[in-house]
Amino acid sequence: MGGEGFVGTRGSRGLLAAGAAALLLAACGGGGGSGDEAKGVALDSKQLTSVLPDAKAVPGWRMNMKPGVLEPNPELPPAACVTSMTKKQATACGNATFWGSSSFARKADATTLDFWALAYKNEKAADAAYDALAGWYGGDRVGVNAEKMDLGSPGDDREANRTEIGALGGPGTLTYIRVGTTVLGFSTGTTGRAVVPDQEVKAIAAMFVGRAQQAQDGEKPSAALPGD
Repeated sequence: MGGEGFVGTRGSRGLLAAGAAALLLAACGGGGGSGDEAKGVALDSKQLTSVLPDAKAVPGWRMNMKPGVLEPNPELPPAACVTSMTKKQATACGNATFWGSSSFARKADATTLDFWALAYKNEKAADAAYDALAGWYGGDRVGVNAEKMDLGSPGDDREANRTEIGALGGPGTLTYIRVGTTVLGFSTGTTGRAVVPDQEVKAIAAMFVGRAQQAQDGEKPSAALPGD
């Protein structure tokens, strides 16, 4: 199991965990900010696309799928927007204005890194969607004997879990975070045995949150992980 034990937390808007924040600020030249600074502005498709990490945001990873955004199709909700009940499905997926994803791989340790994001018309809708999604994807949804993970306090709400045996057969993590009017998610997985360390997961979360905050502040997202 990687490093620190995981505890999903909800409610308070705090500063990013010190270590992850330092990485984020170093990578993006001080852009973005804490969860307190998110303005709660609804994002259009272009803005949501810019939130999704691209190759510059995650150096050292090979892009499998570049950032792309679609309008939700009620008849075919994205895999990242599935819940346990019809009513919750409508809350999480039916109320989304746009959704999108991007994905990467790291050949050295056979690890995948997948991102997805959903945009909503206001913070109330995003908050309700987060509750539905985090409730469904928490716990063993990431894999066998999953344990909660402590991300610190990025965003407004967050839920993260880690498992030694995930969907690809090796260690995996699954994270959901609300930032203002958006709900962000990302996962790591591997067919091998390498574990993505807790601190790296925290840094990825800080980077993704920073991009969402920058977009809602009217800025072009530039938050990125540090290069090699």
